[in-house]
Amino acid sequence: MSPYLAAENLSMFGTDPWWLVVIKAVFCFAFLMVTVLFSIVWERKVVAWMQLRIGPNRHGPWGMLQSLADGVKLMLKEDVVVKRADKVVYVLAPIVAAIPAFMAIAVIPFGPADNEISVFGHRTAMQLTDLPIAMLYVLAVASVGIYGIVLAGWSSGSTYPLLGGLRSCAQMISYEIAMGAAFASVFLYSGSMSTSTIVQQQHDRWYIVLLPVSFIIYIVTMVGETNRAPFDMPESEGDLVGGFNTEYSSIKFAMFMLAEYVNMVTVSAVSTTLFLGGWRAPWPISTFWTGANHGWWPLLWFVIKVQLLLFFFIWLRGTLPRVRYDQLMKLGWKVLIPVSVAWLMLVATVRTLRNENYGFTDIALYVGSAVLALLLISLVADVLRDKGKKGEPAAEPAGFDPMAGGFPVPPLPGQELPPVPRRRPHRERELIVSGGPDTASDGSLDGKEASDG
Repeated sequence: MSPYLAAENLSMFGTDPWWLVVIKAVFCFAFLMVTVLFSIVWERKVVAWMQLRIGPNRHGPWGMLQSLADGVKLMLKEDVVVKRADKVVYVLAPIVAAIPAFMAIAVIPFGPADNEISVFGHRTAMQLTDLPIAMLYVLAVASVGIYGIVLAGWSSGSTYPLLGGLRSCAQMISYEIAMGAAFASVFLYSGSMSTSTIVQQQHDRWYIVLLPVSFIIYIVTMVGETNRAPFDMPESEGDLVGGFNTEYSSIKFAMFMLAEYVNMVTVSAVSTTLFLGGWRAPWPISTFWTGANHGWWPLLWFVIKVQLLLFFFIWLRGTLPRVRYDQLMKLGWKVLIPVSVAWLMLVATVRTLRNENYGFTDIALYVGSAVLALLLISLVADVLRDKGKKGEPAAEPAGFDPMAGGFPVPPLPGQELPPVPRRRPHRERELIVSGGPDTASDGSLDGKEASDG
């Protein structure tokens, strides 16, 4: 192993008795379910508060049991199976979407990995398990979940679910590339793909400070990965009637909704682990309280960070409108991927120079010179391109009939829509009245006033 890689000590994992492994697995499942139930109510309450509404207030105190009532209602509703659907795939799709959402939490550390807590007299780590390639496991599990959405859209035997499934497939592929590049920057700094080791490497400084661009890229991609507003293209109710889950009802529909919210919790936990110090206490608390990162307290800091990220999801939904699909794809392919790759190259260069014992001044000089050189080359290329365009004769825009095929289609590059006849501005229109065009000069009003006098 290279001396610059972090020393992975995973010997504390895999030694727990079977009953303790079962308890940990049940805790992870219960943590996700309780967080989902709370998040649904919290989302409806927060969005109602943002929109000056009341929100849920009937079921339970302050409406806190609303999500539980919704779950019971969905389980008791009639389970309809579409006649033209592929029955096996139709039933399997929500299961494929829901199960991988629960699997990623297995490698997320809730606390230190040095057996600091005791469960029924047995010392154990606050983590179900860990792997030398734990983050690759998270990426693989997240990639499997998309098959449930694609299969649901295809197996329903309907047009709208198929469009929703295809949209989701393209969206996931686009944003997973940038997500992987954001992860790679963390791997370079931590020297490991183990989640517990990544958190240990943030003992003095969180990676949100060292890798702010990676954090921003991951925040955008995790919204796209979970199909949440403003990137909820597969479920855009306005034009797809619900998207891939249009033909689903009862418990199968509930499993899709469960998978969405569990994925929200999972990506928030991954963001906390990679960039926000994981289970470590925030900076002011850790400076004057030595026991903040020991015992059961790390679980509290972890939950608070996850809930803050979930609030960010809700905040986005209540603030931003849905983007167009072409804007979504342009952001993924033309912005996030180039920026993430360029940032990854910059991080790799800085790490290489640091490993070669270069000082901070030298690194800043080399990196700044490279950035200025790239900007200069880009400026020269733009100037030459503009000169070439000015020397060429302007091409006439190609004619375009949007209804030529029987249904409206958008224009291609170089084509222009025909001008749309518009009404004249209000100030240019003539005032039409029954008494003539000019009521001030016809004398009728003056005559009436004279007679009244």
